[in-house]
Amino acid sequence: MWTTIQQIFPYAIMFTIPLLITALGGLFSERSGVVNIGLEGLMVIGSFASAFTISKLETNWPGHTVTSIWIGILVAAAAGLVFSLLHAFASIHLNANQVISGTAINMIAGALTVFMSRNITGSGNIRLTNGFPPFDVWGLSHIPVIGPLIFTKTYWTTWLILLVVLLSSFVLRKTAFGLRLRSCGEYPQAAEAAGVNVRKMRYIGVLISGAFAGLGGAIHLVTIAGEFNGTVSGLGFLALAALIFGQWRPLGILAATLFFGFASTVANVSQVIPQLADFPPILLKVFPYAITLIALVIFSKSSQAPKAAGEVFDSGKR
Repeated sequence: MWTTIQQIFPYAIMFTIPLLITALGGLFSERSGVVNIGLEGLMVIGSFASAFTISKLETNWPGHTVTSIWIGILVAAAAGLVFSLLHAFASIHLNANQVISGTAINMIAGALTVFMSRNITGSGNIRLTNGFPPFDVWGLSHIPVIGPLIFTKTYWTTWLILLVVLLSSFVLRKTAFGLRLRSCGEYPQAAEAAGVNVRKMRYIGVLISGAFAGLGGAIHLVTIAGEFNGTVSGLGFLALAALIFGQWRPLGILAATLFFGFASTVANVSQVIPQLADFPPILLKVFPYAITLIALVIFSKSSQAPKAAGEVFDSGKR
């Protein structure tokens, strides 16, 4: 049993990280008052942007694999940020239905990236020659119990995203910016009366969600997928579920995404682990989504969503 856990845990963390940063982006958006169900599409945009950038750099700048990957990750975050402007403009300036706008983002992103990748490669797929190499943390991987679970087969992106989670928790709870952002998602009229530019704060929230979702798509590409094929396997929707499950709090989201990461890992590595190989594969494939539905049913009644999330705000100022 312990051997099985040691095998699964590093993969679970690997699956958790892109889910975590994407859900954290959704948190900033919804805390500002804008529901962003376009996280899936923004992840696809980030995955495509990073795949295209890294493949070009690998061809034209050989011998700099790690640098190329980091550049691809930065480009993915920028692409997600720019693409999220569509959702921000429709939701904030045009007062469009935020659910419909997010759905449109998902549809446009998938169609646009597949069309572009087919014109680039002829197949619709962009395969990377190399991804991020995993490593064991020197001096920590030999710690009993914890070392084999957390500090082996890890990635630099894992520690970067965990740092972002801690910083996000501090920013939202302990800074004036976080107070303004949260006030726009709770009582935007009161925030405006106090001198807060509600539209500006909501734009910032949506743009952060776009950058983080694009980052999530890139991390999924370079650590898990290895190629762009027009999808991120529904991770954007799982991130939304984790956002609800985590009660719109950074550390709650960390726990929720780790839970979903384990569920996804069980489904994806079951056939190479003897203890799980006897289970019908179809049941294990369905497992993470079934767990998601059950978790949402259980925790939705005690949901503590921002009160003004999804509501149109019109200050009357033009």
